[in-house]
Order: sequence, then structure tokens, then C-alpha cells
Amino acid sequence: MILKNFKELLDYLKTPRNIVVIGHRNPDGDALGSTLGLKHYLDKKGHKTQVLMPNEYPDFLHWVPGSKTVYRFDRQNKQSVRELSKSELVFLLDFNALHRVGDDMKNTLEKYENDFALIDHHQQPDDFAYMYSDTGMSSTCQMVYNFIEMDGGLDEIDENIATCLYTGIMTDTGSFRFRSTTSKTHQIIADLIDKGAKNDKIHSNIYDSNSYSRLLLLGQALTNLEILPEFKTAFITLSQEEKDKFNYEKGDTEGVVNYALSLKGIVFAAIFIEDKEQGIVKISFRSKGSFSVNKFARNHFNGGGHDNASGGKSTVSLKDTTSNFISLLPNYKQELLKSYEE
Repeated sequence: MILKNFKELLDYLKTPRNIVVIGHRNPDGDALGSTLGLKHYLDKKGHKTQVLMPNEYPDFLHWVPGSKTVYRFDRQNKQSVRELSKSELVFLLDFNALHRVGDDMKNTLEKYENDFALIDHHQQPDDFAYMYSDTGMSSTCQMVYNFIEMDGGLDEIDENIATCLYTGIMTDTGSFRFRSTTSKTHQIIADLIDKGAKNDKIHSNIYDSNSYSRLLLLGQALTNLEILPEFKTAFITLSQEEKDKFNYEKGDTEGVVNYALSLKGIVFAAIFIEDKEQGIVKISFRSKGSFSVNKFARNHFNGGGHDNASGGKSTVSLKDTTSNFISLLPNYKQELLKSYEE
């Protein structure tokens, strides 16, 4: 764990400030939940807080309390830059390096003259003025809860804050089934429920809002599933043409890689999604046991994340990307064979 200058930060926050809170590009439940949860808390403490996101988040997160107040940097650039120019401090949540917000926003943040405060659980963070980094945490939302606790503010957690934080913890732990889910995680979840988070409603909002076209896209993805039993690996591909055929919308492929990982005997799973607009193939990796997809993504696909969940990208074609992926597996065969969890 890295905890740098946080006592100084908490002292600084005893005076009302203009604050901006930022999540990563293509925000997920943990990014949106942590930024909005922190915003609600800081607002209750007398600060003026604005959440910025680099781009759009999925439809199934539009119900999260405060989501309608979020500025999107790609579409509300003038408003976003104005808020940054007025701010005295910028919180960076659920990412550990400025490039994770995309080039345009990164260029703007690199010119920011005041301090950054990082709260994040991804590996190998860049160095910032104020840092709370812990790779052992289930989620950034759990870390925001801890931040509130360090600030002596647990009594300030209301239904809105509890709902935001529950959302991020639930989604980033795969509904509390990943190894990062500890007894402390469950204790925090219990407290959030006591403070107003409606667990059944949150779960339904996230997971029971499929469109017909999204289910058809899932069917196509499962049709494309390939298994490499000698490496205990499975992967899924989705081309741009297939996405267009089933009216793909942001968030439609969330969690699809887990279907590959759910296969008996599989310890390494990937999904490769063609994005012709950006000229890349987006990749998500998942693993069971000791095989680190964080290292794999960093070494080969310009990515990273956690040991059992990470992402990356490729600038070659979908076919060449998957061929490259398959060609790498013999180098990791022994690690994959030994990774299986009893």
C-alpha cells in the first residue's frame, strides 16, 4: 500500500475548496460509483465538486445518483476546461496514469498547475502529489469508503453515497465472487446496506436491463468462442461488422469475457473487440489462480490492470491480433498449467 501525504490532504480539505473528480476513459461501475460517491461526500463537507469523465458511460449506469451532473470531456469540453481552471485540487479515481483518460484530456491535465490526489487499486501507479494506492483492495469504491473513514466521516454516508459505493464494489468484485473480496469488503457492504443502499435494486439495475439486441450480440460472441485446452485458455472475438449487425452500444460487451473464463478447466480468458472508429482492437483479459494477466497485458498489449483482470489494445487487425495472442501462449504454458485453483 502507498499512502503519501494523506494527512496533509485531509488537513487541506478542512477548508471548503473547488474540486474536480475524474474517472478513466470508458468508465465502468467502479469509476462512476467512486467518483460520484466521493462527490456526494465532499459536497456534504462544504466543498464545490464537479465530476468529469473522458467519455460516455454505459446506459445501465445512468441511474446512479448524480450521474446527470457529470460533464463529459469529449462533448462538454468548454464546461470541463472551465471547471478545471477554477479547481484547487483534482482527484483521480480508479486509474493510475494520466494516459488512461485519453490523449485529449491527458494533454489538458498535463497543463494543470495545482495538485492531483490519486485513489486507485491498480498496479504500478505513477507518482502524484497525494496518493492512496492499494492493489489488494477489491475496488476504488472500497478505497473511497476507507478515505471517508480516515476523514472521520462515516456518519455522513447517506443513501446516495452508499448506493454509489455499493455499485462499484459489486461490479468490480463480480458480485463479490473475486479473490479480492475479503471479510472487510463484506463488512463495508453490510454498512452500506444499513446506510440505505438497496442491494436488490442495484443488482437489478446493473444486470437485468438487457436489450434484445444485446442478447443477440452475446449469442454471436458465444458462437465465436474458441477453446485452446492445451493452454487452459479460451477467447472470444467480435468484429466491427458483428457489432454493427446487432446495434452495439457502449457497455454491451461488459462481462462477456467471463463466459469464457467460466468454462471448466479454463484459467485464462480473453475477448478481442474490433473498434474501427479508433483503429484498434480492444482487449479484456481474465484469469484464475496465480497467472497474472496484468503482466501479460503489460508485456504484449500495451495494457495492464490487476493480476486476474486487466485490459489492453492492439493496432493490427482482429485476425492478426488473435494470431499474435495464440503465438504467445506456448511461452506461458507452464504458468498456465500451474495456475489452476483447487
